[in-house]
Order: sequence, then structure tokens, then C-alpha cells
Amino acid sequence: MTEFGIKADPEDEIKVDGRTLKKEEKVVYLLNKPKNVISAVSDDRGRKTVTDLIACQYRLFPLGRLDFDSSGLLLLSNDGELMQKLIHPKFEIKKTYEVTIDGLIRTEEIERLQKGVVIEDYISAPAQVKLLRRNENRYTSFLEVTIHEGKNREIRKMFASIGYTVTRLHRIKEANIELGSLKSGEYRLLKPYEVKKLKQYLNNTNR
Repeated sequence: MTEFGIKADPEDEIKVDGRTLKKEEKVVYLLNKPKNVISAVSDDRGRKTVTDLIACQYRLFPLGRLDFDSSGLLLLSNDGELMQKLIHPKFEIKKTYEVTIDGLIRTEEIERLQKGVVIEDYISAPAQVKLLRRNENRYTSFLEVTIHEGKNREIRKMFASIGYTVTRLHRIKEANIELGSLKSGEYRLLKPYEVKKLKQYLNNTNR
């Protein structure tokens, strides 16, 4: 090669000093992220990151993020194309959370969340909000919320806009991948058929 910017096709064989470079296997991991862990590959304050929790020979990147004080499903991979499809706002990938709030939420307030509420300088997109139960003794409500925007701390801000504080935020589903029975801090490699189903879901969503 005598010039910069030469592109190779996937089937090309590439050698450096006579040695053939091996293509890195694409992998996708499913992690049940604990609270107080950073959704990043490094942290300048020395806090534990999600990549610290997974033993893998490849350099992984979180496919999206979960707040430091939130928990649940987080996908990590070395597949850059997959990452772009999962995190780009235009693809509107659905994410489902278990949400616990202080207070006994009313039906009309749930309807406001479903239609969209004012958050700072924008209105949240309509959300799917399902009341699971209220605990009057503990003055607490438990809900299931599905959104597709994923802006910074959006669910917490949505509930704050109607006067409630989120005390627990736990993601249980993203696209067509569910957290299942993984315990906090546990992870597993997605099976080939799961990765195939995820890519099919993304391709259908991205049309």
C-alpha cells in the first residue's frame, strides 16, 4: 500500500510483515449492571466501570448507557455497527424499566406520562406506563415504563415533572432482549440466535 485511506473488503486477506491479520470475532454480552457502576470503559475518578465486570479478550463498549444510580440490562459489544443502530435516537429503540417512586400515583398522572410531559426545554415522547401496584403502608408506587428516547435521566425527570421522586430504576428489556434471571453483576454471552434476532429487529426498526 502506497497511499493512505485504502479500504479493504470483508473477504480480503490483510498481511503485515508477512503475517496475516485475524479478524476479531464480534461478540455481544448481556450484563445486569449494579447500581454505582459507570456505563463506560474508563472513569477519570477511578470508579468501577461496566467493562471491569466482564472478563473478555476483546475491547468491549457499552451499547448505550445506564445512569450511575440505575441498574439492569446493559448490552456490551465490540461490534461498532450494532452499537450505532442501538444508540442512535432516530431508530427509536424501545427500552423497558421497572420504576419505584415515592408516593401513590393517580390514574390521571399516569395518563399525562403516556401523552408526554414538559421536561426543561422539551416535551417527552409518549411513554407506555403500566401501574403494577401501590403500597399504601410504604407510600410507594411500582410501575413499568417503556420509552424510546433515552435522553439523560429522562424517566427520573418525567416523574419529577409531576411531583414524584424515583427511588429505583431497573431496566429489564431493550429491543427484543430481556434481562431474564441474571443477578446483579452477572453477565452472559448472547447466543448466536439471539444476536441474529436482535439484528433482525434492528433492521426492521431501521427501515
